[in-house]
Amino acid sequence: MKILYYHYVRPAPADMPHFRYLHLEDFLAQLDFLGEEHGFVKRADFLEAVREGTDLPRGVALTFDDGLRDHVDYVLPELERRGLWAMFFIPNGMYKSGELLAPHRAHHLLGANGGVDMLAALQGRIAPDMLVNEHREEFRINTYADQDNDSATTEFKRILNYFIAPDARKAVLDSLMADYCDETALFEALYMTPQEIRLLVEKGMIVGSHSVSHPIFSTLSPKAQEWEITESFDFLEEASGGLGLRTFCYPYGHSHTYDADTVRLLEQSGCRLAFTAEHRDVTADDMACAPLELPRHDCNAFAYGRASYGTRRPGEDKGENHVASEGAA
Repeated sequence: MKILYYHYVRPAPADMPHFRYLHLEDFLAQLDFLGEEHGFVKRADFLEAVREGTDLPRGVALTFDDGLRDHVDYVLPELERRGLWAMFFIPNGMYKSGELLAPHRAHHLLGANGGVDMLAALQGRIAPDMLVNEHREEFRINTYADQDNDSATTEFKRILNYFIAPDARKAVLDSLMADYCDETALFEALYMTPQEIRLLVEKGMIVGSHSVSHPIFSTLSPKAQEWEITESFDFLEEASGGLGLRTFCYPYGHSHTYDADTVRLLEQSGCRLAFTAEHRDVTADDMACAPLELPRHDCNAFAYGRASYGTRRPGEDKGENHVASEGAA
């Protein structure tokens, strides 16, 4: 079984010449391609395999991360039109804070202004003692290796997502957003509402947790990890009217971004399935032996999945390019 993940899916955005996303027309073309080449897993067959241990169905299942307005406005209508279902992994910290989550702040700063200008602005706001993880080898070597960012964009994202202390990151991002973006307008346009989470469930979709604040779990204490998991599931149970099946998607998704405590705490929370960003098919052994570390393919690994930039015309490249349309943030 192939499980694909997506993030931004939309028509060309205005005023963001460097923003990465999957153009809506390419998304529709990719659904056509996936249906013709692989077929889609039926929801009932997927749930039977999870709950009853029956044979893993063949085909493609779709997942969408981050609770984006794109998924309600553009993705859901198309899934309904085609008789498809999907899993939606939703963080919830933004509903309380009224602010974009940190990786989304970074995406929009980069999208509007580009990596060179944003890295220069960032470097003017940080001190060496803020960079608590700068020398963690796995963060420097393994992050963004599958994206074709320019060097400034990669360094900007590494600093903010991996190297800087959380308190310092918030202060720096507050400053950058105040100077470069209208966060209030962005917030209203970016996220689905809590009421629309219930709509997804009513439409036959599966809703799962993507944590509260989209952190790197491997940098958190077990207590902090437990809070991220528990608070997220509590919120989603109420917003959805009852999840039924508890599922989870690791923020950032790679093996260096979570640890054994994360897996243990998810199991204790009653989570049945959790998804990574390891790019391969799900096997029967995965489902039987490691259901809390299931792999997913980036949508860019398949035809029509290439990320667009700003107003790039859809369909310009039908093949792979490993940019992930901001995959794994």
